[in-house]
Amino acid sequence: MTKANPKVDAWMAREKAWPAECAALREVAQASGLTEDFKWGQPCYTLDGRNIVLIHGFKDYCALLFFKGALMKDPKGLLIRQTDNVQSVRQIRFTDLAQIEALRDDLKAYIEDAIAVETSGAKVERKATEQFPMPEELAARLDADFALKTAFHALTPGRQRGYLLHIASAKQAKTRESRIDKCAPRILAGKGLDD
Repeated sequence: MTKANPKVDAWMAREKAWPAECAALREVAQASGLTEDFKWGQPCYTLDGRNIVLIHGFKDYCALLFFKGALMKDPKGLLIRQTDNVQSVRQIRFTDLAQIEALRDDLKAYIEDAIAVETSGAKVERKATEQFPMPEELAARLDADFALKTAFHALTPGRQRGYLLHIASAKQAKTRESRIDKCAPRILAGKGLDD
C-alpha cells in the first residue's frame, strides 16, 4: 500500500467537484504500490520518479490519466485520447462513483499495465514538429518578417508546437492573425506560449 502524501491529503480536502470519485480513484492508485506524489497541482503516482498515472478533475468528469496510455493494452476500450494533438497520454473518465466501483478491478489491471509499459522502457513515438500543419497566416507572416522567422525557428520544438497548435485552433483567419500579432513579441523574446 502506498504511503499517503500530505499534499494530496490537502488537495482531497479542497476537492469540491468530485470528492467521492477522487477518493475512490486514490484508493485504487494507492493499492498499486506506486509512490504518491503531487505534480501539476494533482495527485500523481510514480515509479522511481517516473510518472505513471495522475488523478484529475474537470467540469464534466474526473479521470485517471495514464502518461504512456498510447502504449497500453485497452481490453475494455476505456482509454480516451483527449484531443487529436495528444500523442502519449490517455484517460479513463468518470462521471459518478458507481462507474469507478464497477471498474475497480479493471482499473487496477490498467495501472499494472501502465507500470509494465514503463518498466519495459518503451517510448511513445512522437510526431516531429515539422509534421504539424503550419497555418497559412503564420507561414505568410514568417516569410514577410525575417526576424520573426529566425526567432520562431530558434525556439525549442515544444515551443514551436505550442504556437502552431494555438494559432491553428482558431477557426477564422482574422482570429489566427490576431493571435500571431499577440504572440509575436513572445516569439521574438524566445519565450513559449506559457513561459
